[in-house]
Amino acid sequence: MEKPKNKNFANTASRISAIASSLMDLHVRIALQEVDREKRRLISGGIFLAIGGILLLLVLICIHIIFYLFLINYNNWNIVYNLLLIIFIDLMLAGISLKLGGKLAKGPYLPQTLEGLGKTTKAVLGKK
Repeated sequence: MEKPKNKNFANTASRISAIASSLMDLHVRIALQEVDREKRRLISGGIFLAIGGILLLLVLICIHIIFYLFLINYNNWNIVYNLLLIIFIDLMLAGISLKLGGKLAKGPYLPQTLEGLGKTTKAVLGKK
């Protein structure tokens, strides 16, 4: 007899949940080791990143609203074209930010961190 599709979905969902939970546990343990090495630097950096991220999000929302209102008032384009222009500009800025962030995130990491990231990547990609 064939299993109902709902049971297959539930089994798959529970497996994915278990994998995600174990990966989070692994990363929490590794992060705690990193924090033990340089607590002050990491905690201060995390606080400033959180403050900066929240303020940047608020500023970006305001800029988007102002830019959208500007585009509506000063051109006769369709609303969709105005939004596409904003999306294109956001995409360009996001690419630059990710490139810069990737360069800044490089640094010496514990061997356990690198090993855990390698295992996580292999598990996500389905490699042994």
